[in-house]
Amino acid sequence: MEALMNQVWLRGLQRLPRTLPIPCRNHSSCAGHATSPVSTDDPRRTTPKLLVSRLYQPSNLRDVGQDSRLPGEMTCKSQRLMQQAGLIHPSGPGCYYYLPATVRSMEKLVRLIDQEMQGIGGQKLDMPSLCSAELWKTSERWDLMGKELFRLKDRHGADYCLGPTHEEAVTTLVAHQSTLSYRQLPLRLYQITRKFRDEPKPRFGLLRGREFYMKDMYSFDISEEAAYQTYESVCQAYTRLFSRLGLRCVQVQADTGNIGGKLSHEFQLPADIGEDRLLVCGTCSFSANVETMSTGRTDCPQCKTGTLVESKGIEVGHTFYLGTKYSHIFNATFSNSLNKPAVTEMGCFGLGVTRILAAAIEVMSTEDGIRWPGLLAPYQVCVLPPKKGSKVDEVASSAEELVHTLEETLPCLRGEVVFDDRTQMTIGKRLKDASRLGYPYVVVVGQGALEETPKFEVICQQTDETVFLSKDGLVDLLGKVETI
Repeated sequence: MEALMNQVWLRGLQRLPRTLPIPCRNHSSCAGHATSPVSTDDPRRTTPKLLVSRLYQPSNLRDVGQDSRLPGEMTCKSQRLMQQAGLIHPSGPGCYYYLPATVRSMEKLVRLIDQEMQGIGGQKLDMPSLCSAELWKTSERWDLMGKELFRLKDRHGADYCLGPTHEEAVTTLVAHQSTLSYRQLPLRLYQITRKFRDEPKPRFGLLRGREFYMKDMYSFDISEEAAYQTYESVCQAYTRLFSRLGLRCVQVQADTGNIGGKLSHEFQLPADIGEDRLLVCGTCSFSANVETMSTGRTDCPQCKTGTLVESKGIEVGHTFYLGTKYSHIFNATFSNSLNKPAVTEMGCFGLGVTRILAAAIEVMSTEDGIRWPGLLAPYQVCVLPPKKGSKVDEVASSAEELVHTLEETLPCLRGEVVFDDRTQMTIGKRLKDASRLGYPYVVVVGQGALEETPKFEVICQQTDETVFLSKDGLVDLLGKVETI
C-alpha cells in the first residue's frame, strides 16, 4: 500500500510546473510584494462595469419597423418606440414583459412617488391581489364592475377576483382595528402593485393594458373638512410630481364612475393619442372631462367669460373624495374626542405607474427616438469609444478612463454611465441606437481626444444640442444632472 501511495504522489508532482513561486514569509524582504500600488494599467481598474453588449435588449426583440406588426398591433408612437428599443415585449393581448431598462425606469418613478406620498404622511403597505368576492359583493361592485373584473374560483369553489383597485380590502383592514382613535388620524395608506382589468380591446401598448402597475392611496379622516384637506394635499403632491418630471399635466373635473364618491379629478397629459375628451378654458384655470359637462356647452362655468376649447388627454392620475361610501358599509370607525364611535371619511387616489412611463414617452419623444423625463432615464450617460481599427483607435483607453473618472468624481452618476463596447460597429450606427434608447447625454470619444487638451463631443439629446468639452467641462456639465 505504501509503495502504491508513493507512485500516486510521484505522478502528481510530475504534473506540476517546473518552477513554482516561493511564498514569501517576510513581506519586508520581498520587493514590491503587497506594499506596491495596483498598476493603473490594470484593466480591472478602468474597464467599465456597464457594457452595452451585456445589457439584455436582444436584437430580435428590437427589430420592429414602423409598418411591421408584432402580437398586439402598433397603435401609437410610445408602443412602437418602446418595442424598437427593447424596453417591452408583448406576451399576449394587453400584457407585456418589462425588460431591464424599463424596470430601472419604473424603479426610479416609484422612488419619486414614494418621496411625494411619504412627504404628505403616506405609509406604504402591500395588499393581496387576490380579493375575496364576498368583499366586492358587500360593496355591490361585484356586479357593477361587469366583465372588466377578472374572476376565478379556487379548488373549493370560492369566488375571487384579481384586484383592479382595493377600496374594499383596505377599508376592511382598517375596520379590523377596533381601537382606532381620532389621535391616529388622518391615516394615509398606499401601495404600488400590479393591477388587473379585463379590457375588451387592449391597445396603445402600456397606455391601456390588462395588467399594469398603479399607485393607489386610501385616506381615513375624522371629518369631511379634514378629508377635503387630505384631498387637496394629494392633488398638490401630484402637481409637484409631474412638475419634477417636466410634464405638463392638467387637473380636470371628472366623473366618479364605478368607484363612487362626492368629488373627483383626473390628471391628464394633453396628447392627440389621448382617449379622454377635455374642455379647457383659455381665460381661467377651469378644465373638465366632457363626461361631466352638458353636451355642446362652450361657455366656462367658472369665470363666465371664457370659452371652452376641446382637446384630448391621457389620464395618468385620478383622485376621489369618497365620504363614507365604503367606511359605512365595512364599519371602519374610530373613537372621536368624546370617546364615541364615528365613521371615517375616506378618499382614494390613483397614479398609473406604467401609464406615466408610456405617456411621457408619447408626448416627449421624436418619431425616431425616445426622450425621457430626465429623472426617469434608465441611464443618464452613454460613452462611445471609436471603432476598432479606425484612425483614432488609440484613444479607446481614454474612453474607458473617462467612464471611471465620471463615476469616481460624480457620485450621483454611479451606476448611471454605460459604455458602448460594440467597437466592431461604426460610431454612426451606435449613435443611432443611443438616440433610439434616449440616453440624455451621449459622449463621443473621437478625434478631439487626440488634442493637447482632449475634447469630447457631447450630445444633449433632450435639447438636440451638441457641444465639445474638455474633461473638466464635461464633469462640470454632468455634475448638474439630477438623479433619484
